Amino acid sequence: QVHLVESGGGSVQAGGSLRLSCAASAGTYPPICMGWFRQAPGKEREGVATLFTGTRTAYYADSVKGRFTISLDNAKNTLYLQMNSLKSEDAAMYYCAAVLGYKSPSYCSQRAYTPDFDYSGQGTQVIVSS
Repeated sequence: QVHLVESGGGSVQAGGSLRLSCAASAGTYPPICMGWFRQAPGKEREGVATLFTGTRTAYYADSVKGRFTISLDNAKNTLYLQMNSLKSEDAAMYYCAAVLGYKSPSYCSQRAYTPDFDYSGQGTQVIVSS
């Protein structure tokens, strides 16, 4: 069982930055694949980024490449999403997510585009004003 709690959302002007945090309760080791997805009102769920925790390899959706960075602090069991150069189209509810059991790096990379996860948190709201 994995319990995920997001924080760090808020309101920011376009071009600004935010860092989202996700406190994970998952036993001794973090899930092998963790990530973030987002959903704006009236839109479908959209993958943002994933991290294959075994090798710390990160994968990003094209829409956020070069602007967002996903990372993991093992000591704190916390997943982060550093978001820079925010755009109005980045406004959404952001969810931390994880998969159940072992998955391959390829599977994890695909989750950055197709956000099909086994666990997710309650979400944290990101508002970007122009």
